[in-house]
Amino acid sequence: MVHARKLSIYVTRAVPEDALAFLRSQPDVGLVTVNPLERPLTPSELRAALAPHDGALVLLTDRIDAGVLEAAPRLRALGCVSVGTDNVDLEAARSHGVSVANTPDVLTDATADFAFALLLAASRRLVEADALVRAGKFPPWAPLFHLGLDLTGRTLGLVGAGRIGQAVERRARGFGLRVLYWARSTKPGLDAVGARRVELDELLRESDFVSLHVALTPETRHLIDARRLALMKPTAVLVNTARGAVVDEAALVAALRAGKLAAAGLDVFEDEPRLAPGLAELGNVVLAPHVASATHGTRSAMALLAARGCLAALRGEKPATWVPGSAWPPRAVS
Repeated sequence: MVHARKLSIYVTRAVPEDALAFLRSQPDVGLVTVNPLERPLTPSELRAALAPHDGALVLLTDRIDAGVLEAAPRLRALGCVSVGTDNVDLEAARSHGVSVANTPDVLTDATADFAFALLLAASRRLVEADALVRAGKFPPWAPLFHLGLDLTGRTLGLVGAGRIGQAVERRARGFGLRVLYWARSTKPGLDAVGARRVELDELLRESDFVSLHVALTPETRHLIDARRLALMKPTAVLVNTARGAVVDEAALVAALRAGKLAAAGLDVFEDEPRLAPGLAELGNVVLAPHVASATHGTRSAMALLAARGCLAALRGEKPATWVPGSAWPPRAVS
């Protein structure tokens, strides 16, 4: 379907060229504008940037609230270059007639790989070992030096068992880990390979490693708080590649500092890019700057899927990745 007036799409940060080339090749797209700055837009910049456009590709660093939507009278569709859409006020999007699409599944394997990388790095104290060697503190080999944690025969607890959680379980089998999971419903695929669904508190008490894979919602904010951290074994490792605010970061710092938790591997933080006071100074935590999906292939696939979803909505075709709670169909704009 070719529109009499060609579509205008804004991209809030530079994304892989495949997605931009796709948008620019479409006969009904007249303009694709990319933020030229090497930083996220401020709220006022974002409002001004989106105002004249029909659609936008947005990142998790872009807060799309009622104020932004009110300032963009032509905006009808968003393509979120992420699975999570907690940066978008979906109720405001619905009331303003804006459809939202996201990027599920294409980042599943990359994120699961990274979750396991954090688990291994934290449990074997890899970052601490690297720092010792770089500092010239490589001592003679000794049986009791720099001991870490075994994986084989231990228990991994998955908090959330969607696509990414299940992909982590597949990797866990290769390491001989027993798997527990906490989810809203039973997952037959996990049960069939010996994983067991349990309540969250039981999972935390029994697990040697806990990996978080839930979306950020009002119910999951600070799901892992001081009380639940206290349930975990003092030899346990916590891994978070979901959203930072699922964990009470200040409580985590206190637990790590007091030796109530052996280690943590974190790719996400409660108030990115800022860290809770004291977190960066801890030697028993591995920190990464929200890069679990950062592979060439995955980021290209994410941007292209977001572009396809945004454009489909603008054409009146419901995207396969439409986010429930946002508008459908999008509002009509003359």
